[in-house]
Amino acid sequence: MVEAIARVRHIRVTPQKARRVVALIKGKQAEEALAILKFAAQSASEPIYKLVASAMANARVTADKNGEYLDERDLYVSNAYVDEGTTLKRFQPRAQGRAFQIKKRMSHITVVLSTPEAADTAAGGNSKKASK
Repeated sequence: MVEAIARVRHIRVTPQKARRVVALIKGKQAEEALAILKFAAQSASEPIYKLVASAMANARVTADKNGEYLDERDLYVSNAYVDEGTTLKRFQPRAQGRAFQIKKRMSHITVVLSTPEAADTAAGGNSKKASK
């Protein structure tokens, strides 16, 4: 039962574009997610690829620390989401002394990897509460 989290904050990708890429990998096995991201045409796929690889490394470290066996083929993306970060506001000069505002948006991306046993125990705990 291993669960690993990896986060990247203040990355210069708009949240809307990052959410499209994150939707591709949600629920997939970690190795399959890496393959999808490697060949995805979107620019947000490269930082998300690095984030999933980092989460896999975090899972390895967590399993070693707890003395548990971890097969990386068992890891899957149990949760992944994108939050909006800060926005840099810049101005572009326009005609007749006007200015046009440019918003350069940033994202906070979180990826959670877990093994199927972790998901089973979490689901089992929630179903017992619902039945009572």
